Amino acid sequence: MLTLGKSLNRSYNLRIPFLNGYYDVNIFFNKKSTFLLFGISPDFKDDNRTQYGVKINMFKNIQSSKFSETFLTTHNYKGSKLDIVNQFESIKPEYESHINFLFNESINLSKVDIEGKTFYDTLLIYGLTLEAYLNEFIFIIAEKQNIIQRLNKKIVRTTAIQIANSNSIGLLNDFYEENKLNKNIIPNLEIEE
Repeated sequence: MLTLGKSLNRSYNLRIPFLNGYYDVNIFFNKKSTFLLFGISPDFKDDNRTQYGVKINMFKNIQSSKFSETFLTTHNYKGSKLDIVNQFESIKPEYESHINFLFNESINLSKVDIEGKTFYDTLLIYGLTLEAYLNEFIFIIAEKQNIIQRLNKKIVRTTAIQIANSNSIGLLNDFYEENKLNKNIIPNLEIEE
């Protein structure tokens, strides 16, 4: 049994279909901080996960993932009352036909009143997949919005977990390489005579 201690005192559970079974994904957190941790438990009738080359990766910084770098737009902001790092904003328009939303959940954890305004400590969870591999790839983004009442400040941090088999990882790598190549291409300028 997993013992979390004082730093993580809440969890949110998801059951995600994958290949011929399920993954139980737990998101562990503390109401009073932005720290998040994932726990994964497989639930398969026959354990063929190794046959399909299933790999699980966690990204504390979602920008370090090929999926995020290729397909997602993120937002950063630092001010006196707001501190946002890599907040999921949208799917890049050129990839909208290749990415599907599986779920988008919002859990308000607590209500905070500051200077007559109401704010919420919130946990946001997004599930995304590759259109070509609906049951073989999932990218789960967990965003924790934490209000620090003493400082009148909102902190937003985002982390992610990727569960994928070797076929879907191959497609992801192809998109990633194409994206890098397209960034490096300098458009040809036509010169009129």
